[in-house]
Amino acid sequence: MNLILWRHAEAEDGSPDLERELTAKGLQQAAASTEWLRPYLNGRAEVWASQARRSRQTAEALGLPYAVKPELNPINDVEALPALIAAHKGADYLILVGHQPWLGQLCSYLLNGGWLAGSYWTVKKSGIWWFGVKSAADGRLYAKLKAAMTPQLLLPDD
Repeated sequence: MNLILWRHAEAEDGSPDLERELTAKGLQQAAASTEWLRPYLNGRAEVWASQARRSRQTAEALGLPYAVKPELNPINDVEALPALIAAHKGADYLILVGHQPWLGQLCSYLLNGGWLAGSYWTVKKSGIWWFGVKSAADGRLYAKLKAAMTPQLLLPDD
């Protein structure tokens, strides 16, 4: 399976946290990330977004139906995500639209083959990390990084 981790684009400050919306720059970032990603999605894609408005707006830029998953909210138990991903069946692409720090922690888990205390990667706003993932019988995920893209590469003025 192709697992695509996509951080929400730039959002306005404020509270409540789950209601923060994308800025004008964030809308541009999401559009640029979508323009890069769409041509590669040549199979069935399933998109999951957190309950946060900024995450849902980023997912909406892709133009595909998406499911809202509270498990992807800004503060969650990242250690539960590998089992959720491993249990997923049916789509060629699973796209998770979410937040730091759990995105970076999940990247670290996938790249290191397990949890390393305090280890995580920085995922820039509207950044995409694309993994090829296989699930073992014991539920562990084995991954290879296929691509990492940032809005800074897609938007020259960013």
